Amino acid sequence: MPASDSAMTSPMGGSDSSKMGGGTASPSILGFLAFGLTAVLFGLSQLPKPYGNGFLGFGGVTATDIAFGGLVVGIVGIILLLQNHLFWGIGFLGYAAFWWSASTLAVAGLGYGPAGLAFIWLLFTLTLFISSMKHGWGSFFFLLFLLIGFILLIIEAWTAGASGVAKISSGEHWAVGGEWIFLGLVAWYAGTAHLSQHTYGKKVLPI
Repeated sequence: MPASDSAMTSPMGGSDSSKMGGGTASPSILGFLAFGLTAVLFGLSQLPKPYGNGFLGFGGVTATDIAFGGLVVGIVGIILLLQNHLFWGIGFLGYAAFWWSASTLAVAGLGYGPAGLAFIWLLFTLTLFISSMKHGWGSFFFLLFLLIGFILLIIEAWTAGASGVAKISSGEHWAVGGEWIFLGLVAWYAGTAHLSQHTYGKKVLPI
């Protein structure tokens, strides 16, 4: 592991932040906030009717996937990689690509494509998960819940098939959406707690 990684503290625990300008601010805090809030909105869009895309509409969900999940998370990943912070640098840049591709595929609606997309990102998440314990329990559980989220998406997308309409029950829709909402809230809370700690110089929220 690069020596610089050992000097970092990620919002998910372990070693993934950086000291910038003599402080302890980390681009990974922004990364977890952006990923978390995008995941919450994505989870809301997965809920059954009359909920689902009604929160911001389909266009609002797609725009957030691109701007917040794709662009912001990708910039954070690039910054971390340039600072030689390998683990979450790869993670953020990879998940930025997920949000970009998910929004593009959602517009195109290509048959079994969403199931294939979810499977590819399941494998990507598994790669990170294998090394997650080195980066703390927070990273371990975050990636574990993300693995579960992708498994649920594969099941949902595969049942939809070429029709594009998932043949799962309302309860299963709640399970998919609820899991992604929970995952997003975990990431959002971690980023919020570490940002408040940096702002006030003490632990404000339990982490």
